[in-house]
Amino acid sequence: MKILAVEFSSQSRNVAVLECGDSTSPALLSRAVEGAVRRPLGLISDALSAARCEREDIGTIAIGLGPGSYTGIRGAIALAQGWQLGRGVQLLGMSTVECLAAQAAEEKIFGPVNIVIDAQRNEFYLARYEIAPGQCREVEPLRLAPIAEIEQLHVAGQRILGPDVSQSFTNARDVYPDSAILGRLACGRRDFVPGEKLEPIYLREVFFIKAPPPRARI
Repeated sequence: MKILAVEFSSQSRNVAVLECGDSTSPALLSRAVEGAVRRPLGLISDALSAARCEREDIGTIAIGLGPGSYTGIRGAIALAQGWQLGRGVQLLGMSTVECLAAQAAEEKIFGPVNIVIDAQRNEFYLARYEIAPGQCREVEPLRLAPIAEIEQLHVAGQRILGPDVSQSFTNARDVYPDSAILGRLACGRRDFVPGEKLEPIYLREVFFIKAPPPRARI
């Protein structure tokens, strides 16, 4: 089975095509990274061409659901929904934080790790993991944290990693979600969902005020 993995939750948008067979180690067939021109559909075409496969060869699409770029994640979800309508593919939605933890393990960043993603409004998404060779154990689930809390972790010398975090915390390490790792995590999973069930990971409660009805003009 071939998997198309789509990660648009950070400024480093990328897609990958993997072959999932009976082995525990899926084969990476291709990976494409967005350049200066934003062209998500072109990225997918490049990845498919490099993998020498057609759209109908894709059996599963794995989407990084964030948290992260709301526009990017929404675009990836819309793409997956349209693909499922047209081709009947299976869809998987996966946490970008889980992907980043797996990347840390791959880069041999072992021990306690704080995964941090900018949530705007002087807040950050924060999750804590204990990472060892071949293992990522969640210590504290994802939540919103004020910038002051992340600064305290930084001053205390705790390991911080995530997309663009070095811009806010000098000793933090920039790590961007990788579609190849996302696809690898997706291999072997069977918790597929219909397209309408895919939603971005967004921890803030949504408030809205219904507009009053238009006033009649006499």
